[in-house]
Amino acid sequence: MPTRVKICGVTRLEDAQQAVDLGAAALGFNFYPPSPRYIEPAAARAIVGHLPPFVVPVGVFANETDAGRVISIAREAGATAVQLHGPGFPDFHELLSAFTLVVAVPVREGFKVEELGKLKPSAYLLDAFDPDRPGGTGKTCDWNAAREAKRYGPIILAGGLTPENVGRAVRVVRPFAVDVASGVESAPGIKDPAKLRAFFAAVAEADRE
Repeated sequence: MPTRVKICGVTRLEDAQQAVDLGAAALGFNFYPPSPRYIEPAAARAIVGHLPPFVVPVGVFANETDAGRVISIAREAGATAVQLHGPGFPDFHELLSAFTLVVAVPVREGFKVEELGKLKPSAYLLDAFDPDRPGGTGKTCDWNAAREAKRYGPIILAGGLTPENVGRAVRVVRPFAVDVASGVESAPGIKDPAKLRAFFAAVAEADRE
């Protein structure tokens, strides 16, 4: 099965359109205001309105414990999936009834994959741990741990992926999907066309092996 690609931190229609043309399975819209990739829900909806039906718009939230607020923002933006970064989480059951639910798990030192058994989302996003930023750090996570984590459900591999290393990451982990933000940017929230093309090409090459 081909590795799916999620382009995260989308803020511009032209970036979304290029990602779709290259074969993106999902686009992430960041609704965490401190993030340099933050986008207003209404602006995200304007982009989502141009997406074909097979591309999943994902609302990305951090430190949000109010399920009602997550649902309200995601619906306003037209998202059909939500991605949650901790440490605080809203009620999973309410969200799972309305959206595909992705839970971001920071792979820190001493991480035990067995901890994933306590959660029951639609998929896990494994990312590098950073005490100051929930995602978009440009740091890689432990790929071996990510490979082991697949027994608990679909794994979306994130953390420091670039056109130069994503092929190796796919070969090691064979994840359900890969997620990239800073690795294909010229500035936060601004995607670089050449980097996007190179990223998708590297994933496709690894899939052929």
